[in-house]
Amino acid sequence: MKSRKLSRKRRRTAIVTAAAASVVAGVALVPNWSAGAAVTDDPTVDAATKATFQKLADAVFTDRTQALVDDKSGKQGKKKGQHERLSSRFSGKVRVSGTQSRYEDSALTQLRGRKDRLEQLGEKYSAGATSVTLDATQVKGRNAKVAVTENTTLTYEKVKGTEPKTTGFQAHHELTFQADKHGNWQLTGIRDTDDGVAVNQVATPAPAVKATADDDTPPDAPRASTAKNAPANKKNLTSGTYDYKAMAAYAQKYWSKYNPDYPDYNGQGAGGDCTNFVSQALKAGGWKHVPGYTYDFHKWFGTADIQSDSFVGVNEFSWFALSSKRVTSLPYVYQLDVGDVLQMDFNRDGSKDHSMIVTYRSPQGVPYVSYHSTNTYNRSVASLIASYPTAYYYAYRT
Repeated sequence: MKSRKLSRKRRRTAIVTAAAASVVAGVALVPNWSAGAAVTDDPTVDAATKATFQKLADAVFTDRTQALVDDKSGKQGKKKGQHERLSSRFSGKVRVSGTQSRYEDSALTQLRGRKDRLEQLGEKYSAGATSVTLDATQVKGRNAKVAVTENTTLTYEKVKGTEPKTTGFQAHHELTFQADKHGNWQLTGIRDTDDGVAVNQVATPAPAVKATADDDTPPDAPRASTAKNAPANKKNLTSGTYDYKAMAAYAQKYWSKYNPDYPDYNGQGAGGDCTNFVSQALKAGGWKHVPGYTYDFHKWFGTADIQSDSFVGVNEFSWFALSSKRVTSLPYVYQLDVGDVLQMDFNRDGSKDHSMIVTYRSPQGVPYVSYHSTNTYNRSVASLIASYPTAYYYAYRT
């Protein structure tokens, strides 16, 4: 996503962190005393409680996913279109704290609003599935931090009949639990540990550090309109210099399992892997290396051993792509087609934060993007606009 700190000559742009966005699912700790007894010892870890913590995390993430899906069951006691909140079923030894419960209520309200905006843009999800795996647990006294991986798939409802079948992503989270004197554990905090933007993410990404250049003035990309009624701007996918189908095929192959021929910057504190992933896909479709100094944005190259700043940095990629004339800016995001690139500036500070590549375009004119950080495939532009209506968007024809 954002630019990395690769050179000593230029401050690098950081990648977007979806602060407090996703829920981290967990590990469980079991008290080693009887209920109601006076407590002096700290709780200890137990496999059965780990399983309960993991189930709670799964429930919280599932609640968030289902908030984007229409509930057509017609059950009583719920507002129209709302699913029963699974995380509210947990009580006793493992449960959601009151403060976190109120936060989840707010998060679900925000996501339902996103669902409504998506419907206005002609997109719906007919089903959603979320699963959580436990990665690691750290316990200190009465505090526990649990690292988990979320895998979510959403099924597109066939509104137009030409949508992809599904969209999905992988995300990593940290769940925080606290135990009271009776050994009862409460979920008190959630944190997204990816440099990314998931479909069911609810928080606004943190501000980026604005990028600078010290050699010459880089080109500015004009912002693209998010208006749905974009004029036609057809792209020839079958002839020309580049193989756009190969770009899409590469992205669809490696959106979740990273290519070992390149380094993985996701979660490494170096700005994330989104632009690195986009560059790999473009290279697979015919983009050639331009060797030189890594910090020179006029150069572009990436191997297992070395990558130019423009290969892995959001802003540097834009500078190279425009100055080399390998891309032209599109005035509308809905003009994007397979193999084109979309970038976002979440906080509108002039420094771009995230890069994505188009892997599908419906006959009705809706582009779908795939990206790393958070690993995501075939997410519609409509979903991005509904999720981040105030962000700046930059569209590039490759």
